[in-house]
Amino acid sequence: MLEKGTIAPDFELNATPDQKIKLKDFKGKNVILAFYPADWSPVCGDQMALYNEMLKYFSKHDAQIIGISVDSTWCHNAFQQDRKLHFPLLADFEPKGEVSKAYGVYDDEVGESKRALFVIDKDGKIAWSYLSPTAVNPGADGILDALEELEKK
Repeated sequence: MLEKGTIAPDFELNATPDQKIKLKDFKGKNVILAFYPADWSPVCGDQMALYNEMLKYFSKHDAQIIGISVDSTWCHNAFQQDRKLHFPLLADFEPKGEVSKAYGVYDDEVGESKRALFVIDKDGKIAWSYLSPTAVNPGADGILDALEELEKK
C-alpha cells in the first residue's frame, strides 16, 4: 500500500460508459480515494452511503471523494441510482484492478480491490492512507482528521 508522502499515481478510469475521469483533473483540490470490494455488498453499501452523507463536510475541506472498485460502469450506474450517490464511482474494470494494483490495494486471491482509503493533497501527494479489514466500514473520521491536518499546513 502506498504510504504518506508518495506521489499519487495518475489514472484514467470510466465513471460512465462514455465519460472518463483522470486524477490529474483534480489538481489543486484535495482528493479522497475510497477503494472498495464490490458495489452491492452490505459493508460497501453502508460505506458509500456514509460518504454520500459526508459530502458537505468533504466539500468544506475542498475535497472530492471518488469511489473505485473493479465493478463495471453499468454496475456502478445501477448502484449509484439505487443508493442516490452524488459522487463518482470509477470502474477499475479492464485491465482488471490496474489502478488498485498501482496503489497496492488489489486482492489477488479474490480478484477485487481491498477496502482502502487515500487522502491526496492539492499537489498530488498522498497525505494519509488506511487499509481497513474487508468486513469493516472504516467510517469517515480518519478522512476528516487528514483533511484537517492539510488545512493546518
